[in-house]
Amino acid sequence: MSSSIDFLKAKLAEYADEKMTFMEVCGTHTVSIFKSGLRSILPQNINLLSGPGCPVCVTDQRDIDSIISIFENSDEKITIATYGDMMRVPGSISNSKKRSSLADLRGGGADVRVVTSAIQCIDIAERANNQVIFLGVGFETTAPATAILIKEAAARNIKNLSVYSVHKTIPRALRALASNEIGAVNLDGFLLPGNVSVLIGERPYRFIPEEYNKACVIAGFEAEPILAAIVELARQTKFKTPEVVNYYKEAVSADGNRHAMKLTYEVFLARDSEWRGLGEIKASGLGIREEFQDYDAEVRFSIIKTEAQVTGCECGKVLLGIITPPECKLFGGACTPTSPVGACMVSGEGTCGAWYRWNVNYQR
Repeated sequence: MSSSIDFLKAKLAEYADEKMTFMEVCGTHTVSIFKSGLRSILPQNINLLSGPGCPVCVTDQRDIDSIISIFENSDEKITIATYGDMMRVPGSISNSKKRSSLADLRGGGADVRVVTSAIQCIDIAERANNQVIFLGVGFETTAPATAILIKEAAARNIKNLSVYSVHKTIPRALRALASNEIGAVNLDGFLLPGNVSVLIGERPYRFIPEEYNKACVIAGFEAEPILAAIVELARQTKFKTPEVVNYYKEAVSADGNRHAMKLTYEVFLARDSEWRGLGEIKASGLGIREEFQDYDAEVRFSIIKTEAQVTGCECGKVLLGIITPPECKLFGGACTPTSPVGACMVSGEGTCGAWYRWNVNYQR
């Protein structure tokens, strides 16, 4: 172990002289923390929780049901395109008693395609005679790409392409967590998401220390900067000096990527959004503006909104830090990466998936 890691461990032990609870809200951080073994060297007084930082995990069950309902109830032939991790995200249980997902839909013969970039949908639509719907998912990191897709489709006057937006924004979720309005555990601070911060910058987080007196650090994804960030969180908490500290200055500025965010809000506007297991968070989603409604699948097609069905999955409690994944009765048995019941087990950045794959203390 390097001398710098030893130094950080000593500083953390010095600051963490009482119980402190921090939450990382980035799926990449979650995986990095597990893979590097950082949890094993944290002092007992540090409780590190994994929050709702995986966009696939927080996509609501009803949104999966809705995109499937478009396909099942439209008189037109439909092609659905989305990112790979979304394919196995479960919706409700279907009449056949199998869990409904886009993978199930494709297995039944539907034209469901995986794309690696939103703009690929332009080529799909131009080659197809049917309607193409892109299921746009992700936080501020992927929303600009969906905005480019919509603007390009409008510029080319493509008539058979639309977007079902389930994009969400991180700061509103952090407000809900910091204020405890959605029933999360009491937190002392946040390890802020690196990738999202590249886009939005430092400023949107300043309400957290100013209004809620909670520590905040932006960090990259290697073990040492993550540990340094946890040390800084402990220092701020011990001395009651909450602020936003940026340990990822090589990629994150105070204002972020202004061009990308301007582009995003030219196409999208804030709206209330349902987060799987967390419920509705005000103004935390991105809906398509009226001037681009020709490319809004919610306007173009009939959407059947269903009530979320109870599956026994405790994904919401995991995302809120109330329980750890092994405390869910389905974890590792009925719910595994190859047969997921909940979205937190599906994604490579999901908390349950990370626990299952990387936590050496969990015995399968």
